[in-house]
Amino acid sequence: MKSSHQAVYATALGDAGALGDSRTDAGADAAGSGRAGAIALDGARISARLDRLPATRTIWQLVMLLSFGMFFELYDLMYSGYIAPGLVHSGLLTATTRGLFGTSGVASFIAALFAGLFIGTAACGFLADRFGRRAIFTWSLLWYTAANVVMAFQHTALGLNCWRFIAGIGIGVEIVTIGTYISELVPKHIRGRASACSQAVGFCAVPIVAFLSYLLVPRHVFGLDGWRVVVLIGALGAIVVWWIRRGLPESPRWLAQKGRLDEADAVMTRLEARVAREYRRQRGLPLPEPASPEPVRARAAFRDLLVPPYRKRTLMLIIFHVFQTMGYYGFANWIPTLLIKQGITVTTSLMYASIIAIAAPLGPLLGLLIADRFERKTVIVCMAALNVVCGLAFSQARETVLLVSLGVCLVLAGNIISYSYHAYQAELFPTGIRARAVGFVYSWSRISAMFSAFLIAACLGRFGVNGVFMFISGAMAIVMVAIGTLGPKTRDVALEDISK
Repeated sequence: MKSSHQAVYATALGDAGALGDSRTDAGADAAGSGRAGAIALDGARISARLDRLPATRTIWQLVMLLSFGMFFELYDLMYSGYIAPGLVHSGLLTATTRGLFGTSGVASFIAALFAGLFIGTAACGFLADRFGRRAIFTWSLLWYTAANVVMAFQHTALGLNCWRFIAGIGIGVEIVTIGTYISELVPKHIRGRASACSQAVGFCAVPIVAFLSYLLVPRHVFGLDGWRVVVLIGALGAIVVWWIRRGLPESPRWLAQKGRLDEADAVMTRLEARVAREYRRQRGLPLPEPASPEPVRARAAFRDLLVPPYRKRTLMLIIFHVFQTMGYYGFANWIPTLLIKQGITVTTSLMYASIIAIAAPLGPLLGLLIADRFERKTVIVCMAALNVVCGLAFSQARETVLLVSLGVCLVLAGNIISYSYHAYQAELFPTGIRARAVGFVYSWSRISAMFSAFLIAACLGRFGVNGVFMFISGAMAIVMVAIGTLGPKTRDVALEDISK
């Protein structure tokens, strides 16, 4: 029987059959630190095998399956602003709040979501590191789908906000898991494009939810308020979740890091065999050989976020998330309300918002062309600058064409930032704590969104639309400074090399 080392290099030469029969007893190699070192080395080999794979149909199928999960996540995350006029019209909520932290306004509904997102990302991010990417991807989606069904039948502001909070917990776990899952399941040379693809599919939910809100929110459907129907349509995600799950393997990097080397090898063997067949048909060549593996750290602890190089990365991402959230959701969650404050009727504002929302998937689609050609940090800084310019211009605009055009530019810039940072933050931490680390830094955006909802409501009430966009522009300026000065380069670098 071949050793595990021989099996790896047999695969590198395209000998998938030899791999299928080879299994190892790596546990007999050493004890204690020796075992940890063996796991680290074998984990590096798994990563080297994965990173050398060409981007064939099989690789992109995996990305698309995860992207369907992203679609339902973003549908749920983004409908808050579009159903807000319906919640106000039905008398459940008010457009502004009495006092800074009133619980009967649209701001409290948005804040409830982000409070749940904070719990899901900060307190539950460890779940994907402990139980695996595949299982948590599935169950978090089912969690927030069920919570949405219950929320759709609430008749008080308290009930509405409580179930929005519960749904937010599941969405928070899902956000962390998908970004981590994609970064670990694809080769290094397409990480940026894979993230852009998942975001493009996911953000297709935004124009859909905007258009559905335009059609349904002002009306009653089967005796139900239109906003309730919009929420229930999103719950259809529960029907497809099991189908999505069937086609997804567990992350081989996660399996190797857990010492489950036989399972990691089995996943890689199946994946390599499929990719090898496709690559041979396309190019008439065997798979390229993997790079020489270098041992990487087998285990990592959460406290590692406080030591170099992760300390600076953690600080940078905390600053980034606090302020980019103010800019992104300050516009995305308030589009119809801001348009109404510009003197546009409820129905017309929803129509304009649905037109603007068509641009949501275009930003990530553009990313499929540029994502792996430019550094992630450079793209984020440039798009934040565009956000500042277009936001200030939007606050002064009154003509329909100009309002919609500037709105489209704001959505494009925001969503290019979104796909860029989802790829970027998952690259900056080691496999052993990747989900927890991403969850921790990402949770600061949930705190920010929770409080900024009330701050934006206060700005809108006191200073109008101009005040809102001055607030947003200042936040985006801080984003530019943080990423531009503290962010490392990651383009086309192996995850293990970034984490050294």
